[in-house]
This record gives sequence, structure tokens and C-alpha cells, in this order.
Amino acid sequence: MSGADWTAVIPVKSLSAAKSRLRGAVPDFRHEDLALAMVRDTVAAVRGCAAVGDVLIVTDDPAAVAAALALGARSVPDQPAAGLNAAMRFGADVVAGLGHRRAVLTGDLPALRPAELAEALAAAGPGRSFVADAVGTGTVLLTAAAGTALDPRFGVGSAGAHAASHARPLTGAWPGLRQDVDTADDLRTVAALGVGEHTSALLRDLGLIAECGSSDVAGGPHR
Repeated sequence: MSGADWTAVIPVKSLSAAKSRLRGAVPDFRHEDLALAMVRDTVAAVRGCAAVGDVLIVTDDPAAVAAALALGARSVPDQPAAGLNAAMRFGADVVAGLGHRRAVLTGDLPALRPAELAEALAAAGPGRSFVADAVGTGTVLLTAAAGTALDPRFGVGSAGAHAASHARPLTGAWPGLRQDVDTADDLRTVAALGVGEHTSALLRDLGLIAECGSSDVAGGPHR
């Protein structure tokens, strides 16, 4: 198969509850703005990937819904309301449907480049494949071929859990795809990689970066 035949699914928590470990990286009153900016940059990068024909956001958050629609994605409520994996299964296997090739991503990939995602999707074979995070223990992308259930295992140690469930690890470098943002150190790392326009604008507005590619984000030493 070729062309824009992938459906990308991105679950988004309520912004008020999102990214609790990241609190303190920016002033508290801008925390939700940061979470939303990262979602926007993730969606924009996925929308820019030539292999993706449809981007589906699973969320109950009104601001995330509005942002998704403004970027050309579509949105559905999180009907299971039973956590990340349930939202992913619902979006990928129920809403998108087993007849499509599906890829689920986390919504905190502000340094993602469309070309990185395209390369990862091209490497995905039959069945299920996954991309581990930069640390190697988490997961940032899980794919399922047409006719294959997604069977997500996101959570602590998800890379090992996905490998144990016979999903195939994809081994490209893809720094922007692999670098999710859970902590202030992660935020520094993506700022150095170069984040998308929404996260960049927010960090510049807060005086935390002069321009994308350099940062002075609070919260510990560079990794």
C-alpha cells in the first residue's frame, strides 16, 4: 500500500490534568497553554506527513477539540473514559476501524518532523510495530496494519510490554519522534532540537528561549 493511507490517532487528556510531572517548567498559570501548544505542534507535524490521510484526536477537552479542528484534524469524545489505552483502542479500532492502517502517537512531541513520521510509517510492517522513546523504556508510536487490532500497552515500561506482545520495534534515529516531554529536562531537550511554532512562541513569550534551538528552561541540568 502507498499514499496517504494511514489514520493517525492522538489521545489528549483534559489539559488541566495533563503533564503533572512537567509542572514547574513554566509558570503554573501557563501550564495548560504549554500542554496545548505541544498538542498543536504534534498535530501539525502529523498533518504535514505525506503518508497520513486522516488525523483523529480523542479528547473531551474543548480547547484541544478547537485546536484540532483549526489544524485540519477531526475530534471524537473519549467515550470509554477509561484511560490512555482505552482511548487509543477506541480511536484506532472503533472510530477509524480495522480496515485502515492506524498509528497512535502521544500528544507531547513538539519537535516531531513530518519526515521522521513518514520514515517510521514506511518501516512499519504487517501486524504491529512501535517506536520506543529516547530513554528506551516508553513508547511514542504504535502502528497496526489493516485487519490487526491495535492492542496498546502504554504506561510504565511500555516498550518492553509492546515487544513482549510481539509488536516489532522500529530502530530509526528520529530524534523529534522519540523525544516526548514529561519533565522540565525533556522540555529543554526538545527546545534544543527545535520545537514547532506553537511551543516555540510560548517559550519565547515566557523568555525561556531566545529562539528555537536554545533554551533556559528551569528544572535541572541538561541531559
